[in-house]
Amino acid sequence: MEKTYAPHSIEQRWYQTWEDKGYFTARDGVYAASQSGTDAATAKDGVYAGNLPGAGSAEVKPKGESYCIMIPPPNVTGSLHMGHAFQDTIMDALTRYHRMKGYSTLWQPGTDHAGIATQMVVERLCNAEGKTRHDLGREKFLEKVWQWKEESGGTITRQLRRMGSSLDWNRERFTMDEGMSDAVQEVFIRLYEEGLIYRGKRLVNWDPVLHTAVSDLEVLSEEENGSMWHLRYPLSNGHGHLIVATTRPETMLGDAAVAIHPNDERYKHLLGEFVELPLTGRRIPIIADEYVDPEFGTGCVKITPAHDFNDYEVWTRHRHNSVIQDLPHGGLINLFTVDAAIRDNGEGDNNLIPAKYCGLDRFEARKQIVADLDAAGLLEKIADHKLMVPRGDRTNSVIEPFLTDQWYVRVAPLAEPAIAAVENGDIKFVPDNWKNTYFEWMRNIQDWCISRQIWWGHRIPAWYDELGNVYVGNSEQDIRAKHDLPADYPLKQDEDVLDTWFSSALWPFSTLGWPEQTPELAKHYPTSVLVTGFDIIFFWVARMIMMGLKFQGEVPFKEVYIHGLVRDAEGQKMSKSKGNVLDPIDIIDGIDLESLVAKRISGMMQPHLAKKIEQDTRKHFPDGIQSYGTDALRFTFASLASTGRDIRFDLARTEGYRNFCNKLWNAARYVLMNTEGHDTGLSGAPCKYSQVDRWITSRLHQVTAVTSNAIDNYRFDLAAQAIYEFTWNEYCDWYLELAKISLQSSDEALQRGTRKTLLTVLESILRLAHPIMPFITEEIWQRVAPLTGIEADTIMLQPYPVADETQIDNNAIAETSWVMNFILGVRRIRGEMNIAPSKPLPIFLQNGSLADQHSLNNNRVYLQKLGKLHSITWLTPHDRAPESAIALVGEMKILIPMAGLIDKEAELARLEKEIQKIHNDLPRVEGKLNNPAFVDKAPPEVIDKEKAKLADLRSMLNNLEEQQRKIRAL
Repeated sequence: MEKTYAPHSIEQRWYQTWEDKGYFTARDGVYAASQSGTDAATAKDGVYAGNLPGAGSAEVKPKGESYCIMIPPPNVTGSLHMGHAFQDTIMDALTRYHRMKGYSTLWQPGTDHAGIATQMVVERLCNAEGKTRHDLGREKFLEKVWQWKEESGGTITRQLRRMGSSLDWNRERFTMDEGMSDAVQEVFIRLYEEGLIYRGKRLVNWDPVLHTAVSDLEVLSEEENGSMWHLRYPLSNGHGHLIVATTRPETMLGDAAVAIHPNDERYKHLLGEFVELPLTGRRIPIIADEYVDPEFGTGCVKITPAHDFNDYEVWTRHRHNSVIQDLPHGGLINLFTVDAAIRDNGEGDNNLIPAKYCGLDRFEARKQIVADLDAAGLLEKIADHKLMVPRGDRTNSVIEPFLTDQWYVRVAPLAEPAIAAVENGDIKFVPDNWKNTYFEWMRNIQDWCISRQIWWGHRIPAWYDELGNVYVGNSEQDIRAKHDLPADYPLKQDEDVLDTWFSSALWPFSTLGWPEQTPELAKHYPTSVLVTGFDIIFFWVARMIMMGLKFQGEVPFKEVYIHGLVRDAEGQKMSKSKGNVLDPIDIIDGIDLESLVAKRISGMMQPHLAKKIEQDTRKHFPDGIQSYGTDALRFTFASLASTGRDIRFDLARTEGYRNFCNKLWNAARYVLMNTEGHDTGLSGAPCKYSQVDRWITSRLHQVTAVTSNAIDNYRFDLAAQAIYEFTWNEYCDWYLELAKISLQSSDEALQRGTRKTLLTVLESILRLAHPIMPFITEEIWQRVAPLTGIEADTIMLQPYPVADETQIDNNAIAETSWVMNFILGVRRIRGEMNIAPSKPLPIFLQNGSLADQHSLNNNRVYLQKLGKLHSITWLTPHDRAPESAIALVGEMKILIPMAGLIDKEAELARLEKEIQKIHNDLPRVEGKLNNPAFVDKAPPEVIDKEKAKLADLRSMLNNLEEQQRKIRAL
């Protein structure tokens, strides 16, 4: 092995090997027999024929038992972000774990065509050439999209490989490939024929730049500074006016009513009256509806049903009122064009919209309307007001509620069995509380708008004749044949495409070959678990459940593991505008400061924001980002993955886990140096196992049980913690040191037993850690496994360790714990008294029990070697103890006499110097925190840092003063 751990020299090499050899492909269980104990074994072609060393026996799964995870398909336009990296680490750990447990394991890869996002990318390329998609036409434009997808659409799949993701790439799917398109068309036609898909006019989120409806998930609502206009609506009876407060005065041209709360005593007497709608010459009614909050504004709300979702619901409740029905268009007046400009009057409108506003952009119309109201004496006041503004996530344009004809799925009949599937336990949410979010959405579900006014996507399989009749089918030819329409009968296909979420809803079964009844579908559906974020429980999770039950008759997955968001070290959401975004590939490879700055400010349109991000980057990353490697990053994610909680990602933790990789690497080098070329128990000669051999083997079995239980319950944080503490603290820090004593023994059987234990425990550690840290474990395992008698190509297909309680020696655990506590007590005194680690110490023991004496007799050699002890003497109750520093092991006292070990005066002088330094530093830090000018202006993280510094100084002072008292007492 190389002297230094260098992740870049092993990661891509091993990934290419795994992929080339087909190790990611789903296969039947590979374990032919159980393994137990620490007996040597042989294996060929990854199929075990006998007992294996290490921890426990592999569970043998019935041939063909499936474990399947469907990747949430990332956008083909996308690149890997921290949320992806976190989620994919969890999915890969589960996949590798179950593959090693003997399941036929499939992690299904694929990407989403991402209709709007992909079309925007290619449209920008066209615009750079001086053309629009309309210049090219639909067919030529779609050719360009497919060309872009083939040439540039694989970024994220390459990055997934960098993360070590063991996806079955032979089965990679794309939501627009031929098989997926067949599934989408089949579902649409069947739902339409059952009356569950229909076309209707309703309000949608409309992006006036993209000219399409968008889903709620594509709308970002953030608080912005705005205004509240208070407008006077004159009463038609001539007796005064109502004051209506609104944030959108331009939509008043489409008002259908003014609403008040039915119990609002201020306005009850006006119910049934009318107001004159300013600037329009129309009368609209005053109605009562509980939607109105009497405490907000004036308690009078303008109702504009074609341009506000809440107003539309009010209109729906009152539309059968004859007064509403008598209004133009039944009160449902659409004011805008697709560009969000005031439209012209149409046929039959009778100058419904004042001509002076027609053609104005909505925000220009707002200025003009407010000015005209003011001139007419109808503007009461304008007040500053913070409001939530919905913007398109792609264009940043303000989203407009817009009345259009769209295609919808009638969701309620599909929702009922989907709710029951979670209620009766067919699907389990982890953590369980997320089912409440699911129920809340599903029990208040609205019909799903599935059409989009773009070109890239699954085109809706519907055709229209000149009379407006709709025909749905697989093709125009099928429709003509089915309806006996002649070849010259004019038909035109619907221009719209389906919402991307429609094809994604079919993902668990369409990727397995449906509508054909394939062997893969029979084997892997329903899948085992879905790993996803809480933000798409409704958009994706619920829709997959509904579609899976509808078209497969079974739930699409048995469990849904909901993970939290990845936030920065201070708990802030990562966003480019905040300058706190981290790129997983930068963490793996490292990036210098200038490249990091350039990357973070690229594409920033606001110069002041770009400057701030550059300043923050230079402040927080003065040396750029170091290279940590994939395994360290993955272990960081696992260590933070507590069920359902958002995680605070701190590079300091990743640095710690890179050190863990180094520790494991160096431990392996040490073990190999002491075992290669020696008898490791394979010769048939007898092996003798020391107490510490039995201890480390016992602890291995205990840790194996903890780790497996943690992964089974999605507690990757507990699994990572158990592996880390056992490997670093017990195996590396203690066992390797204790084992040296046996290796230096003249007893060859004891040497063999220790070499064998060194190797078999290390080999088991590698298998335990492999699902989380695949690369370093494979590299080391290739060197370690042959020395234990294993002949196999890869750790990936080895059995995951299983705990065996019969291998746990509680006496060895107790004895070795006693030894460790003894040595730790001695080392603590050395540190406190500033005694050199190499200086031999005489020690005295007092108050020891018979058990302590027994432990001393069994372990004297370990204590003397590791504790660097000159002598160990028992004191009787009558012996006078010398002036000593004291440590406790249970009730037993360890006494280390100070006479001759330290220069009392020199040590007191050293302590006094350190104490005085802290006394000098304390007033400065305390002064800062007591200074209002600092506390009021400094960022919270700076204040927290100063508070932590103050706490550290006080703790250090207490420790030093305590030590000073001890030295003076000698």
